[in-house]
Amino acid sequence: MSQSLALSVDFGQGFTDAWATIAKFVPKLVAFLVIMFIGWIVARLIARVADRLLRKVGFEKVAERGGVAQALKGSQYDATGIITKVLYYAILLMVLQMGFGVFGPNPVSDMLSGIVAWLPDAMVACVIIVVAMAIARAVRDIIGAALGAVSYGKTVATIAWTFIVALGTIAALSQAGIATSVTGPVLIAVLAAIAGVVIVGVGGGLVQPMRSRWERWLDTAERETVNARASVDAYQRGRADAAAAVGETVGTGSGYRVS
Repeated sequence: MSQSLALSVDFGQGFTDAWATIAKFVPKLVAFLVIMFIGWIVARLIARVADRLLRKVGFEKVAERGGVAQALKGSQYDATGIITKVLYYAILLMVLQMGFGVFGPNPVSDMLSGIVAWLPDAMVACVIIVVAMAIARAVRDIIGAALGAVSYGKTVATIAWTFIVALGTIAALSQAGIATSVTGPVLIAVLAAIAGVVIVGVGGGLVQPMRSRWERWLDTAERETVNARASVDAYQRGRADAAAAVGETVGTGSGYRVS
């Protein structure tokens, strides 16, 4: 009799504890769903405003100049669309973090906190890549136009483009905290290798070959620079002669009309 009474008491206590747990969990679940719904609406609104703002300030033109738009030509998103999508999902992750915070401390909230803290750096890294490619393309066009009359102009422009893009990529990876233990040593190793080759090669047994090559390169550069300058001077003289001829024609015509 006493055993059955004890079992009934334990069952009643367990049933009461279960209902108490459910009663505590349901309000938290409702709050979680409400937070997620409101956050989803806010994320969509902010993404739309950001898309319009970026297009209005000319971010897409910068991406086109940098060649990013051409690289994404076969994709359904452009550079602005990718930035806004990243912003949209970043806000959703923040909302998800807030939603899980309703349930108290938990591993999911800790993981989401780390991701949310990293997302701003990722967005800045994307912007650095776009701006670096735009600057690199502008520099390449400027150098190509300035040295278009010489044979080494295209090579110098390509080297400048590659150097700026490499610096932008390293800066973006450093900003995002990706492979910083790899990119830094690799950059140092490459620079050290180049310096070593130059020091050993130029300062060692390659002095005479390098001297002859430098003399040949400098002679070629000087000759092509003189030819380019002569072409520019001839073009300026042609414009001056054409302007003078037009002025004489206008003056003769006006004198004829006066008489």
